[in-house]
Amino acid sequence: MLKIFNTFSKKKEVFKPINKNQVNIYVCGVTVYDFCHIGHGRTFITFDMIIRYLQCIGFNVKYVRNITDIDDKIILKALQKKTDINILTNFMINEMHKDFNALKIAIPDQEPRVTDYMDNIINVIRQLIKNQHAYVNKYGDVLFSIKNCNDYGVLSRQSLNALASKSHVLSGSIKECSLDFVLWKNAKKNEPFWNSPWGNGRPGWHIECTTMNDIFFNNLIDIHGGGTDLLFPHHENERAQSICLNNQSIVKYWMHIGMIIKNNHKMSKSLGNIDLLRDVLKKYDSEVLRYFFLSTHYRHPLYYCRNYLHKSYMSLKYLYRSLYNTNPLRNCDEGMDFEMDFYQAMNDDFNTPKVFSVFFQIAKKINFFKKKDLLKANKLAFRLQSLGNYLGLFLQNPEDFLKQTSILHISTSEKIDNLIEKRNMARKLKLWKEADDIRNKLASLNIIIEDLPDKTIWHKK
Repeated sequence: MLKIFNTFSKKKEVFKPINKNQVNIYVCGVTVYDFCHIGHGRTFITFDMIIRYLQCIGFNVKYVRNITDIDDKIILKALQKKTDINILTNFMINEMHKDFNALKIAIPDQEPRVTDYMDNIINVIRQLIKNQHAYVNKYGDVLFSIKNCNDYGVLSRQSLNALASKSHVLSGSIKECSLDFVLWKNAKKNEPFWNSPWGNGRPGWHIECTTMNDIFFNNLIDIHGGGTDLLFPHHENERAQSICLNNQSIVKYWMHIGMIIKNNHKMSKSLGNIDLLRDVLKKYDSEVLRYFFLSTHYRHPLYYCRNYLHKSYMSLKYLYRSLYNTNPLRNCDEGMDFEMDFYQAMNDDFNTPKVFSVFFQIAKKINFFKKKDLLKANKLAFRLQSLGNYLGLFLQNPEDFLKQTSILHISTSEKIDNLIEKRNMARKLKLWKEADDIRNKLASLNIIIEDLPDKTIWHKK
């Protein structure tokens, strides 16, 4: 029985979707003004894992992940780059897809761009004004009014009075209340704009997701997620809008992914301490990065440094090493106790660190039976491989993975292949000293070779 920690209730709850076999998932996507960093990677690999598992246990999943392609940061970046906003956002969306494809993240069922739904956003704002939950200020901006939203702050566990006391409405302010937030911004000179009943402008950030949920799910969402940095104000404001729009907001489970910590600080673009996904993927296999993200429970902070990435590589290498020289054999009996442990861990709020401990137990058994009972080893190898596949791991041929170093350059691999080819030619010509010299040279590079009847294979020591 799957249990999920619900941010709203602050406890684990038995997972029961609104419709019996259908799960609706909405995850706040990327604001496309720059390349994706590893914080994006952690969030979207986590939800990729969640979706894979839900499908594994028999659910149909509808997954929507939006794209914010109009925003203050995007406008500023376009001005800095002296380029058209559409050129910038189209380029960044294409690069985002390259990064996510490299990480083998499943494509959402829908990936709506904000600028394609302006009419829908305007209609939602019009309805909020009609319901007296929004107003137009003297500058032509439309703001959401929280005065009639009694449980504002409940999701993020903040008191409305405490929030209001932290700031006051100044004379000449654009707001009636300090906590009111913008739904529609009046266009400034030389900024992109769309026509609306309130003049030329563009939407605020929070109204985007409320609109997308209304369009794609009719506000009936099983899992709504994102990073912990979105909890307040974004998700709090989004929830308030949805309630005031429909007199209800059915999000059964709010899920939030822990932040990434680098050098004792939260990783963020504003602090300038980010690592881009594309840069990390030049040095580490995508499965290493996936393993690293899933090695810490998704709700906890993840401490990041290259040393931790290398440890993840070494752990994954051990697991792949156990699969090496096996012929995974589908079976119904061998390793079923491990499979039960796997499901028990995953059903406990997707406890992937515990799952990894199960993987290591299976790997240890495989290595033991490789020497005593190859049939049993092959059956266990199938168990390890199939369970790993549910998380997006062990998708490669073990031989190919083991040829990698933690920082693999193609030229290194080609050099090793060339040396092996020369050694095989020397052996064919019975030039044994030359063949031994090449083997020793490979050994100095920490390369182990194995001569099979039809080929020579290699892997890192």
